[in-house]
Amino acid sequence: MKKRIIVTGGAGFIGSAVIRHLIQNTDWEVVNVDKLTYAGNLDSLKEVATSDRYTFEQVDICDAAEVKRVFADHQPDGVMHLAAESHVDRSIDGPGEFIQTNIVGTYTLLQASLAYWRGLPEAAEEVQVGSSSSRTQNSNSNSNSNSNLNLNLNLNLNLNSETSTAHSAASKSSFRFHHVSTDEVYGDLDETSLFTEETSYAPSSPYSASKASSDHLVRSWNRTFGLPILVTNCSNNYGPYHFPEKLIPLMILNALEGKPLPVYGDGKQVRDWLYVEDHARALCKVIAEGKVGETYNIGGNNEKQNIEVVKTLCTILDDRAPLQLQLPTSTHKSYHELITYVTDRPGHDLRYAIDATKIKNDLDWEPEETFESGIAKTVDWYLANSEWCQRVQDGSYQRERLGEA
Repeated sequence: MKKRIIVTGGAGFIGSAVIRHLIQNTDWEVVNVDKLTYAGNLDSLKEVATSDRYTFEQVDICDAAEVKRVFADHQPDGVMHLAAESHVDRSIDGPGEFIQTNIVGTYTLLQASLAYWRGLPEAAEEVQVGSSSSRTQNSNSNSNSNSNLNLNLNLNLNLNSETSTAHSAASKSSFRFHHVSTDEVYGDLDETSLFTEETSYAPSSPYSASKASSDHLVRSWNRTFGLPILVTNCSNNYGPYHFPEKLIPLMILNALEGKPLPVYGDGKQVRDWLYVEDHARALCKVIAEGKVGETYNIGGNNEKQNIEVVKTLCTILDDRAPLQLQLPTSTHKSYHELITYVTDRPGHDLRYAIDATKIKNDLDWEPEETFESGIAKTVDWYLANSEWCQRVQDGSYQRERLGEA
C-alpha cells in the first residue's frame, strides 16, 4: 500500500540515504523534516528533490507548534525519526544541544505522534491514496530552538481536538513510529561479546546517554500510551555524503590535502562498520514489516580496529590518487606516513559489535556490502565529489576534531 512517511533528519547522512532509497525503490511519499544544522545538507538529496513524492519542511523538532502543523498538513502513515545531534566529541564540549535535540526533541515528536495517532480511524479507508492537496512543497519556516534548554515536559499540543482524521491511508492499526538509535547506548564490550537486543544499557558519553534516554522515552510511550513504535540500534555507518567530521570522511579529506591523520590513543578501538545504503534498506524493512514494540539491532558484520580502517584508506588512496601526484611538493611518499597518534578522548569505549541475527531471521535482511567493497565505493565517491565536500564545509567546521561515526 502506498504510504506517506515523515523522515526527521532527512538532510543528514543516514536520513538522506533513507529518503533516496524510499523515492528510488518504493512508491511511498516522503516528508523530510530537518532543521538544517551544520551537518544537514540538501545537496545530499539533489537526485530525488524534484520528485513529486518528496516534500521538504525546514522545521526544528523541538518546536511543538511547527511539528503539530506538519502532522496536520501531511497526515502521515508513519514517522522515521533520525533527527539527532550525533557527534561524540561535540557532546563532550557542549552536551546541552544533545539534551535539547535528542531528548526534548524526541519527546515533542512523541507527543505530536501520540495525539495524531489517537485521532486516526481504526482501519484505513478503501480509497485511492494520493498526494494531499494541503501538502506544502517547501516550508519557509526558519524556526530555531531556544538557546536555553526547554525542559518543560508539560507541553500541551492540543492535537486531539484539532488534527483531522481524514487521511485516506493512515489508520491506528497501520501507523508506526520508528525510532532510529545507536549501538553506543550499550556501552563497550570485551573482546568476544556481541550486543543483542537484550543487552543492558550503559552509555559512556553525553551523546550516547542522550540517545539512551530517547530510546527509553519511545518505549515508554508504547507501554504507557499504546503508541505503535519500533526501535533500531545500528553500528557505525559509512558511505557517500558523510559529513567530514566523522572518522572515514575526515581521514580521506585530510589525506588528500596532505594533512595529519589523527588517530585517538593506540587506534585499537574496535567498531562494526555498516554501509549506509545497507542501513537504509534495513530501516525501510523495519518500518514496513517490523513487529510493533520490538527492537532490532542492525550491524554490518565488519569489526575493524580504527587504525585498521585508517590504514585501509591510506592503501586505497595510494592506489587511486597517489600522494606524489596529488601533492607533488609533499615530502611524503605514502598516505600512511601522515598517520599521527593523538591523546585519547575521555570515556572512549574500547569495542562495539552487533549481533544482527534477529533482523536476519525475522525480516530477512542482511548487509550486501563487505567492508572491502563498501570502503572502496566510499573512497571513489569522495574522489569524484570534491565539490560536495567543499560546499558542506561552510566555515563552521574545519576538521579540527577527530570524532567517531
